[in-house]
Amino acid sequence: MSSTTNSPTHHTSTIGAIGAPSRRNTELALLVFAVAIPVFAYANVGLAINNSVPAGLLSYGLGLGLLAGVAHLAVRKFAPYADPLLLPLATLLNGLGLVVIWRLDQSKLLQSLPHFAAAAPRQLLYSALGIAMFAAVLIFLKDHRVLQRYTYISMVCALVLLLLPLVPGLGADIYGAKIWIRVPGLGSLQPGEFAKIVPAVFFAGYLMVKRDALALASRRFMGLYLPRGRDLGPILVVWAMSILILVFETDLGTSLLFFGMFVIMLYVATERTSWIVFGLLMSAVGAVGVASFESHIQTRVHAWLNPMREYQLSRQVTHDGILHSDQLQQSLWAFGSGGTLGTGWGQGHSDLIKFAANSDFVFATFGEELGLAGIMAMLLIYGLIVERGLRTALAARDPFGKLLAVGLSGAFALQVFVVAGGVMGLIPLTGMTMPFVAYGGSSVLANWALIGILIRISDTARRPAPTPATNPDAEMTQVVRPS
Repeated sequence: MSSTTNSPTHHTSTIGAIGAPSRRNTELALLVFAVAIPVFAYANVGLAINNSVPAGLLSYGLGLGLLAGVAHLAVRKFAPYADPLLLPLATLLNGLGLVVIWRLDQSKLLQSLPHFAAAAPRQLLYSALGIAMFAAVLIFLKDHRVLQRYTYISMVCALVLLLLPLVPGLGADIYGAKIWIRVPGLGSLQPGEFAKIVPAVFFAGYLMVKRDALALASRRFMGLYLPRGRDLGPILVVWAMSILILVFETDLGTSLLFFGMFVIMLYVATERTSWIVFGLLMSAVGAVGVASFESHIQTRVHAWLNPMREYQLSRQVTHDGILHSDQLQQSLWAFGSGGTLGTGWGQGHSDLIKFAANSDFVFATFGEELGLAGIMAMLLIYGLIVERGLRTALAARDPFGKLLAVGLSGAFALQVFVVAGGVMGLIPLTGMTMPFVAYGGSSVLANWALIGILIRISDTARRPAPTPATNPDAEMTQVVRPS
């Protein structure tokens, strides 16, 4: 029997990195469309209002393109494997919002109001600050798992943000809601907008540790597994906090968002349907209880149940001490006049809603001028952002990242639902603003920060696994074959 030895040449085989491609060029191509569509809409508004292309078309297009380019370069440099759809979708919504706000600035009716000031230039500034916030998140947040270290600190920060409007001399009561603070040089800010991001960090860190205990059930009732009594503590605490927000700040939107986000994350962490049922019941009990004695909430409920009556009362002198508003009825008329295809850019009358036309009720302008088709397209864009966020949660490799992505996506979806539902008459008005399209610096900054965190999580989730290191001390294997 003779033996044959393998060649002395050492061949090393390595396993290459396997993962999703970068997709940055796809993102860049989508950004071109995300900038071109608002520029086309801007030209349409100018032609409809003044029969000429607006003089600021070129500067608007270059400005929006520059902001989108900066954001894209930040993603390409610091999050090369991130989801390619999130940035273009957010840019498209932000650009369309700027167009509608500028369109409302041209209204003679709004210009005749005592405290009118052009909102579009300031919104463009807020958008630039939002892109800066987005880039800062990507630059300084190298790994989203770092946030897990600040689980309880984030809850303290959330409480501070929620309580700031109640500080004497700092908070401002605007139209019955105590959700604003006055900052010299910047006007009014709404810290509650950031309260949908910071608590998500706490909930994700807390539920990651406690999810096994919260998933235990003590008994079964009507097909539901009831949680143990001692495990009801966390949900009771969060429920009480949301009720306190509703009582002291009369802010139905933030209260619903705060509690709803926790229930969504709790359900995802434990996979227990009973938590959803308990959450809905506790939300209903709390809202009905507060509405029974809080006049501001009662007014919004009455306007929701009978908007035409509120419209009539707002047109006459009343002695009931209640500030009646015709905004919801004007909003419903705007949606109705829009029909299926809309009246066209710049040809609606949503400025009759007056001072809230570019903030709380900006969705009504889209409904009137773009019609049902345009509204469905916008809701589809919002739905795609939520879907990409949930897809990121599914792809995340760590439980903290999964829960954080679910919490942020759920909060975003809840905000879209309560705003769109309020202006359409589906639920009572909450006073929140539509993400990216409504006027307001706090909203723009918070939502761009939210997109930045989702992109960071998606980059970590989609990043290829590192190539295994070779062992330099590996010995050659001798192969012996029979003759």
